[in-house]
Amino acid sequence: MDYGKFKFEQAKKNQQAKKKQKKVQLKEVKFRPNTEEADYQVKIRNLRKFIEQGNKVKVTIMFRGRELAHRDIGSNMLDRLVKDLEDEVVVEQRPAKMEGRFMIMLLAPKTNK
Repeated sequence: MDYGKFKFEQAKKNQQAKKKQKKVQLKEVKFRPNTEEADYQVKIRNLRKFIEQGNKVKVTIMFRGRELAHRDIGSNMLDRLVKDLEDEVVVEQRPAKMEGRFMIMLLAPKTNK
């Protein structure tokens, strides 16, 4: 077998492997500590849509001004979010600490094996 034919077959093999890949995107949903119930439900619906598409979701809670003194409200909201979506998502990264004015959590879809 000559080298040119070998290189061509390798390139074809790589193309086929690349074609079968699924790229996972990172989507973001932002909350505020005082997000009302109706807005919360809309954001949950969008989050579910992202998870069903197979994407990972970054949930961010933004604090401004005096809200920084009430970090417990933000952590309660994230706990509620995990409880509402516990059958659909896996928590990849819990919010360990504040990152500036943000509290961040990563969610990934559950894999059914």
